Amino acid sequence: MSRVHDDLADRIRARIRAEGPMTVADYMALCLSDPAGGYYVTRDPFGTAGDFITAPEVSQMFGELVGAVLAHGWQLAGRPQPFVLAEPGPGRGTLMADIVRVLRLVPGLLAAADLRFVEVSPVLRAAQARAVAPFGLEAHWHDSLAGLPDGPLLLVANEFFDALPVRQFVAADGVWRERVVGLGPEGELAFGIGAGVLGHDGLPAHLHPHDDGAVLETCAPATALMGEIARRIVAFGGMALIIDYGHVQSAVGDTFQALKAHRMVDPLATPGEADLTAHVDFGALARAAQAAGARVHGPVEQGTFLIRTGLLERAGQLGAGKTAAVQDELRAAVERLAGPEQMGRLFKVMAVTRAGIATPDLPGFSGAL
Repeated sequence: MSRVHDDLADRIRARIRAEGPMTVADYMALCLSDPAGGYYVTRDPFGTAGDFITAPEVSQMFGELVGAVLAHGWQLAGRPQPFVLAEPGPGRGTLMADIVRVLRLVPGLLAAADLRFVEVSPVLRAAQARAVAPFGLEAHWHDSLAGLPDGPLLLVANEFFDALPVRQFVAADGVWRERVVGLGPEGELAFGIGAGVLGHDGLPAHLHPHDDGAVLETCAPATALMGEIARRIVAFGGMALIIDYGHVQSAVGDTFQALKAHRMVDPLATPGEADLTAHVDFGALARAAQAAGARVHGPVEQGTFLIRTGLLERAGQLGAGKTAAVQDELRAAVERLAGPEQMGRLFKVMAVTRAGIATPDLPGFSGAL
């Protein structure tokens, strides 16, 4: 480990010695967001030279199709002027640059956009500024969604919710007991079971602690943020697109994982040096949005969404008259984005609008393949 990440690991161990084991959520938050050694604070993790590749990095087609759906959402919302165009967790700004390239084709849309990024990393803020600079847009940055101004909202969140800290509970003798991170016999970080218990009153029956050893994950920050986004849309109009890997319905299962140099690694091995994530519970997000009075569309599998919105047609346009090598690259990108064994099935797409928007009116969420 580097010196800065050795320091983070030492500080985590010192805290555990002083205060006792910490929750998985506290450990995850420290590893990702610690001001001195947090993963997202200290590096650019994206692309082939980083630890993972997101869909916008695979091909411009992804962002272009997302942009087309957002443009349609702006029209369904009554073409509000001005409106807030927001992206939390925008990476290098690649997705927003591809979105904007499409939005500028719609008369009046881009001129009405107030571009806002939610980003804490100075390294990534600089990359985002470079990405949108060619379009002449003035961007503003916020540390949290709460900083966004009021008004009609078009929001896209791609691989944002998976990085929010989750709590884990392990079934034991008919109750959910909190999983914690403590110290093993050699002073190494190790999982254990803490004193905290999660009541299962109000949980769907299939989420009750039936089988000892089963793991249940909860993410209060995700449902709180989804509720806030939905309340803004209900109050002011607009649309949110949530794109992430996860499950359609709430389910039991351990999905806490770490990725480093494009490989799965032990999440406790190198604090601050690996990307820590968990699968998104789209069922919980949908319930939070509906509780705020919003309409939920989907979720649908990413492959289904992209094919319905014109992925194959766009690939054909980009490949027309190009070399065989370019056409091969486009075919590989289509497979990566939409193939069932790659991103197409694991990733889901969900839209949130005001109650009056019908699902058939939103590209990607209804209709035959």
